[in-house]
Amino acid sequence: MQESVLVNKAESYLKEISEDSIVIDDIEDFENFRNLYFKLDDRLKYLQDLKEDMDDQGYTTPFTPINKYGPKSGKEVAIEEIGENSRHNQIFITRANAKKNILERVKSAIDSHKVAIGNLEQFGYVKCNSCYKKYSISEYKQMGGRCSCANQGFTFKIRKEATQRVRIIPYLPLSGNYMVLRSELGGYGRESLKKVLNILKQERKGVVKTISLRIRFKDKNNRLIRKKITLDSEYVNNYEEEVRRIYGRNVRIEALTFHRTKPAIIDDKHARTALALAYVKYGEEIIDSIKEDILKRRLSDFKRLNKYYEVISQYENQSPDFIDKYDLNAIDSWRKSKIEEEFIKLGYFDKSGKMNRSLRRDLKIRDNIYKNTFVNIASVLIIWDIFKYYLTTSNNSRRINNGPFPYIRVELDREQRKVFQNTHSNVIETLNNFTDIKIIPVPEMDLLLYEKFKFEKEIRNSNIKFNHVALGAALIYQNSEISLENISNAFNVNESRIKKEIKNIDSIKNPKSDKSREFLNLIVK
Repeated sequence: MQESVLVNKAESYLKEISEDSIVIDDIEDFENFRNLYFKLDDRLKYLQDLKEDMDDQGYTTPFTPINKYGPKSGKEVAIEEIGENSRHNQIFITRANAKKNILERVKSAIDSHKVAIGNLEQFGYVKCNSCYKKYSISEYKQMGGRCSCANQGFTFKIRKEATQRVRIIPYLPLSGNYMVLRSELGGYGRESLKKVLNILKQERKGVVKTISLRIRFKDKNNRLIRKKITLDSEYVNNYEEEVRRIYGRNVRIEALTFHRTKPAIIDDKHARTALALAYVKYGEEIIDSIKEDILKRRLSDFKRLNKYYEVISQYENQSPDFIDKYDLNAIDSWRKSKIEEEFIKLGYFDKSGKMNRSLRRDLKIRDNIYKNTFVNIASVLIIWDIFKYYLTTSNNSRRINNGPFPYIRVELDREQRKVFQNTHSNVIETLNNFTDIKIIPVPEMDLLLYEKFKFEKEIRNSNIKFNHVALGAALIYQNSEISLENISNAFNVNESRIKKEIKNIDSIKNPKSDKSREFLNLIVK
């Protein structure tokens, strides 16, 4: 396929996607759910085929051919040839930019579709009406809507306990229009986007993940032994002491390598951008629905504050005819004077231009609500969803399927867990009071995740069948002062199931019989 044809084909398909709006108001109806999933899944396959074609045609390195048309070093070049080379380079640069831009949009669209499909997979499943076998929506599609028992009748079930947020799907850059969505954000939206992106990829240098050493020491029989060993990041500052503790005081380190990793929770920039934009835009939807109720409760005069901003909006884009349109300072002074005159008439300012004290207090309260609550709503939502995802899934399931978070790491190291240290209790309280979103403020979420990852290693070879949603809830109950009822409501799981997992945790951590302790020692090793 010719390069220009492939670019046009991709642009045309992305435009087609952008013109097809996503509606999820009736997502609990199986027909709507199935149609949306099938449409997104078919689109994803088409987009992936487009990307493969682009990779085959060198879209990943579009500027490489330009080097062929430059003057050779150390060789005299005629002026005419320089002009010809410049024209060639300009043509190739234009084509290369077109390739680069369309490939970036296709990658963004692919990751956005993966996020949407992952959320839908978690949202619901189907159950055969004959043999009662359960199928995910992807399995249902692969089977062509027919069960292995040949039955075609299914019942749609919603996973109320699963980690998903289908409400973000309409806000994903499904057509690769992440730059457009970014430009539409206001001041608080841009600040919120920055916060979410920093959560998904912390802006700091790479941290040491492991340390590889080649050591030399003598064993009990005085034989010289050379050995390669690996230490975890916790020994980055005292690796020599740890090596001497294990192999004796006379051990020698012959080689040392620090293996570093950048702490990115979502290890793909397009997936990070898609998730961040979707959560921020969804957060703006929540803010629009609750801000009036919140401000009415907190402000002394809500109508006055609305009028205040209405006057500012009225004059901020006006320009008088008697002032030169290029004299921006004069126009700005005129606007300020008109706004002040209007405020004096309304009684918001006194004659000397001093603002009413209660109005000043209301403005300060409003700014605090926006800066400390509204701007953090998207961050709180995604932190809670990722925290809940890690708590309620097994290590194996995260390796096989990323669910609503494409490219998410199977485990988080110490540095990555730091983003869970701030719970934003005031934001959680606002969401619980003014929306139907259920979140509980969990203290020391980072340490709780550490306990979860450590426990996963302890049960690696265990034959106990865990309910992982209830297991995550049980870990919260055992490591906090939160009531069982509140945890049960937040995780949509019965208290009896949580109690069962508490017993399972105790049986693993505190085995009663010698045989159980021996088995535990074996599986931990």
